[in-house]
Amino acid sequence: MRKILWSFFEILETVAIAIVAVFFVRTYIAQPFLVSGASMEPNFYDGDYLLVDELAYRLREPVRGEVIVFKYPQNPRSYYIKRIIGLPGEKIVISKSEISITLENGEKKTLSEPYILGGGPNSDFETELRAGEYFMMGDNRNSSFDSRSWGSLNREKIIGLARFRLWPITKVMAFEAPVY
Repeated sequence: MRKILWSFFEILETVAIAIVAVFFVRTYIAQPFLVSGASMEPNFYDGDYLLVDELAYRLREPVRGEVIVFKYPQNPRSYYIKRIIGLPGEKIVISKSEISITLENGEKKTLSEPYILGGGPNSDFETELRAGEYFMMGDNRNSSFDSRSWGSLNREKIIGLARFRLWPITKVMAFEAPVY
């Protein structure tokens, strides 16, 4: 009887450790994310299964060009995936499918975006970001509900960095931010 009881407690201990480990990893390190919609095509498709790094932004600030998952500002129960276009303190101007950014130091730059296909946004837009605000856009610019519609994203809404595509198996890969 003791052997059976001891085996039961060992199994229970193993299950408890596994549950605590999964909780810790999903809460503080990484979690899965399922892409829904066409706003990030051609880089991410509906049904892609991603691994989101939640630890990166605890150690450093987000970088332009990174694809992140965040809580939608107008409904924190919804999660969105978009690309960081503008950083805190910058001015973003979109004109004739071209994105120009005025950096905090006054330097101006035009984004080269090899990750999008076809033309960019078909309407003009302008905004200035305050401290802790980011400007987000989908890669499928004409089919994306993003910062042009709902405004800037506050830093505290960011969940994490899209780090790996796990599914479909034929498209498994790690992601890096493009260099501008």
